Amino acid sequence: MKLIATRVAAGMASAAVLIGSAVVVAPSASAASLPKSCNWEWAWPQKEETTTAINLRTGAGTKYTSLGILSKGVRFTEYCNKDFKWSYGTVTSGANKGKKGWVSSSYLEVA
Repeated sequence: MKLIATRVAAGMASAAVLIGSAVVVAPSASAASLPKSCNWEWAWPQKEETTTAINLRTGAGTKYTSLGILSKGVRFTEYCNKDFKWSYGTVTSGANKGKKGWVSSSYLEVA
């Protein structure tokens, strides 16, 4: 049944293109609430974890306030990043679970 629904949706999209209509896809709810400083968001969300203890920050840079320390191995869901140096997302394990903020991308690895 799922395969049939997928094929019907694909067929409808193809038909719309053939008759000159545009197919518009609405952004996800998480994309609508991303910080303005996010400049790369096409391949997300990414499930990652920290490779060492790092700060969760209010902005993309060391000048921003720390919201807490994430221990090594803490899981983090990345929603976007800034210049492939800073990642914005939600902490999904550990003492800061549920908090949103920025971490240095160099201390994250795919979980």
